Amino acid sequence: MLTQPIHRTALLVLAAAACAPYPQRVREQPIMVNGDKVIAAEGALAAPATEAERLSLQASMDSIYAIATTGCAPPLCESIARGEIAMGMTEAQVYAASHSLPQVWAVRRGGGSAVMVPFRPSVAPRDRVGEIVMVQIADGGVAVVSRRGPQGILVASRATGTGDVAQNKAAAVALVREGDDLVASNDLDGALNRYDRASVLDPEAADPQYKAARLLDLQLRPQEALMRYQRFLLSLEIERIQAKGEANAKMAEAIAMAQQRILILERQVK
Repeated sequence: MLTQPIHRTALLVLAAAACAPYPQRVREQPIMVNGDKVIAAEGALAAPATEAERLSLQASMDSIYAIATTGCAPPLCESIARGEIAMGMTEAQVYAASHSLPQVWAVRRGGGSAVMVPFRPSVAPRDRVGEIVMVQIADGGVAVVSRRGPQGILVASRATGTGDVAQNKAAAVALVREGDDLVASNDLDGALNRYDRASVLDPEAADPQYKAARLLDLQLRPQEALMRYQRFLLSLEIERIQAKGEANAKMAEAIAMAQQRILILERQVK
């Protein structure tokens, strides 16, 4: 007669024990707390999730636009209005012309210059001409703009007179040699600065692009390293180099290395 009540009671006791919390508690810091916000690198390109975020992004763009257009030269103001990055623009004017916020870019500054590449190539900023691959700023203004077009990367640089071309190429070669010496003395930042300057003076030269790419790769800067490897391959007449065979074995090795690293880095930065 007493079996059924005892059985039911035992089941209730077991159920309560199973639902009770364990005596050991792990106190962990929360990853986020109420009110925290995550600003995505591609936030300026993606549609904002809420009206408040949309208004915040618009306020940031309005602020950048005001800074970019205050006191700017008429041709640059016209380029900003058209949505086109132009030579001589400041960093703020690049943001305004491409309708982008700083967080969608990876920017490396040093020695009075700056190199801007997309933070994520999959959501690269654009201007009215096309997708932006890299912007190089020197002496306070844009000196080189690289865009991705239907036939590959297209490079635009500051116009120079005919007499300046040979002089710039010679200066670029000297800067590359100086960069090589700095690499030998383990001054990698100084070497990178020289390669940057050389690539501005001679945007078509392959050597500074490859050497900058290798340094950036070693410094774990995959976004810019990827763009530099691509610029290196663009600068080469691959068929002509391969036709020379053994005389260009070292260059062939550099080409193979660049192609291999591009495949790896493209997977990393997506």
